[in-house]
Amino acid sequence: GAQPGDVLVLGKPLGIGVLSAALKKGILDERGYAQMIGVTTQLNCVGRTLGALPGVHAMTDVTGFGLAGHLAEICRGSGVGADLEFSALPVLGSAQPLLERGVGPGAIERNWASCSSEVEIDGALPGWAWRLLCDPQTSGGLLVSCSPAIAAQV
Repeated sequence: GAQPGDVLVLGKPLGIGVLSAALKKGILDERGYAQMIGVTTQLNCVGRTLGALPGVHAMTDVTGFGLAGHLAEICRGSGVGADLEFSALPVLGSAQPLLERGVGPGAIERNWASCSSEVEIDGALPGWAWRLLCDPQTSGGLLVSCSPAIAAQV
């Protein structure tokens, strides 16, 4: 399980669900489509290798429950809490303007309803921050909790 002092490493940028919802609504441009396809077709084959590294304490894929939901699961299972620096999160460039307009799948609200009692959002963050954290990721990246000593390797 994750340990106090661990570093969190996210393997892919967030925003895939938002781009997918925009595609379904016919409002996703070519740049956004290319970003979505580029990320969703990148496999997480490295998971087996990462899991064998000493210092990797917990790992999950970030999929339907979004980053907030999957991180909450790691924290519950490990008996720890986590702090995220929102500005350090990788975000697909085409997703932010869509998030600002309220575009996204309905699962965002359902994910927030299921984890909001465990997640505290800094009031200084943009209003759409919680939506990004709860965006379901189709073929999302791996979230790794590891010792700071191996974070660069991860």
